[in-house]
Amino acid sequence: MDIIEIFERFPTTKRCLDFLEQLKWQGKPRCPYCKNINQTPLPKENRYHCNNCNTSYSVIVGTIFHKTHLPLQKWLLAVSIILNAKKGISARQLSRHLKVNRNTAWRISMKIREAMFEPEQRNMMQGLIEMDEIFIGPRKPHKTQKDKMSGKRFKSGRGTNKTPVV
Repeated sequence: MDIIEIFERFPTTKRCLDFLEQLKWQGKPRCPYCKNINQTPLPKENRYHCNNCNTSYSVIVGTIFHKTHLPLQKWLLAVSIILNAKKGISARQLSRHLKVNRNTAWRISMKIREAMFEPEQRNMMQGLIEMDEIFIGPRKPHKTQKDKMSGKRFKSGRGTNKTPVV
């Protein structure tokens, strides 16, 4: 998703929480502490009360969004920006995009990168993946050099002895 799609799809915190609930629980809330499915929804908030362990919880418990004061829209926007940055993004650039402090942007980027390695968090970052390829090796000689090498033609791209990198 790009930035425009993030703003269109998640205009409110409620929509963000609904998306995360569907992604994490597939419509069946489960207590993150005791893994029980016997819960009571709390009417005023997007929280649930577990009838087994007697705790309240929301969908963000146990995720990178837990215990942060940053709105979920900014978190999802940060995820989109970091995943769509071809050559990575610095904390200063991310802070300018999100209108947050540089240290906050650095912490957000580190949390997102850590989540990419955790199996439970990684499952939430699934979907369509776009990849690029490049072939690294000796350059094609200049036209005048090619004539001197008895007309030998150099192939580029696939079918060469260059190393492919994805």
